[in-house]
Amino acid sequence: MRIETVAIHAGHTPDPTTGAVTPPIHLSTTFEREADGSYRAGLVYSRYANPNRLALEECLAQLEGGALAACFASGSAATAAVFQSLEPGAHVIAPHDAYFGTTKLLRDLFGPWKLEMTSVDMTDAAAVGRAIRPSTKLIWVETPSNPLLRVVDIAGMVEIAHRIGARCVVDNTWATPVLQRPLELGADLAMHSMTKYLGGHSDVLGGALVMRTNDDLAQRIRTIQSSIGAVPSPFECWLTMRGVRTLPWRMKAHSANALALAQCLAANANVEAVHYPGLPAHPGHDIARRQMCGFGGMLSLQVRGGRPEALKLASKLRVVTRATSLGGTESLIEHRASVEGPDTRAPENLLRLSVGLEHVDDLIEDFAQALA
Repeated sequence: MRIETVAIHAGHTPDPTTGAVTPPIHLSTTFEREADGSYRAGLVYSRYANPNRLALEECLAQLEGGALAACFASGSAATAAVFQSLEPGAHVIAPHDAYFGTTKLLRDLFGPWKLEMTSVDMTDAAAVGRAIRPSTKLIWVETPSNPLLRVVDIAGMVEIAHRIGARCVVDNTWATPVLQRPLELGADLAMHSMTKYLGGHSDVLGGALVMRTNDDLAQRIRTIQSSIGAVPSPFECWLTMRGVRTLPWRMKAHSANALALAQCLAANANVEAVHYPGLPAHPGHDIARRQMCGFGGMLSLQVRGGRPEALKLASKLRVVTRATSLGGTESLIEHRASVEGPDTRAPENLLRLSVGLEHVDDLIEDFAQALA
């Protein structure tokens, strides 16, 4: 089935009791035993499993083409579960242009736990090769990256990882399985912040890991999920399932709007640079064309005049909202250096833009008046 059909039907079946087409929300934290001590549906306690979470995990596994999925209370919780699955002393290679929360987890939380990290320019395969150690167990890929939208060759990173017996995990939050298929390119896991495009309406917090095979790593992650219990609530799972149903169509519209806006911004004399892989001048454009079927709804722009002019531009926008996060129906903009603090790698004149589903002419006109 095509992904539009999978998004609507994966994990969805009519309720066996009422016939309801829209599934109910199962709020119960515990489930009745049979007289012989068994459980009629295999459900014991909601930290281990819940009908809504099981349905969402089945849905996401089918969307990504994986063997199974595990859902968490946030994207950061999902990311942390991957790092927790490694032994102390293991070495992780990560991109230096990664979501700052991922770098913070590796450095501040798992560093004292003796997990070692090397940050590299992952668009340079030779740099990744030079960073390899005998203890390297994981290559963490983020493409397109946050916030500079660098594009990494997933298949190339998979080849490097598997050659040394390491795992390759891809943060696929920005592309989603609609635009990019890491598992089909050989990645072992795909990570998602469900808060973003999967939920799609800025009203749910969650994360997910989709495993290509049901192997020992997948089972360790499942154990971490149920033992630590950083799991999403039934309502959050229900909301995410509802959001996924429109995901393919939303991603097409996000991508079309972002490309049109990126082209206009790139032609504006007050814009120093536009980072969007859909632009032919983008250094990762050819790789993006090869491994993506659309370029996504995220872009970054650098404003001439430095930090003051960037903040001024954001303040003058009328349609676009100044707020953190991304992937919702509304367009959001933020000054990443301010959000990330003194350790940021983001240029001071950079604004990150999540392009929403407004009419693209309204977005173009909004930036035109703000940049005038």
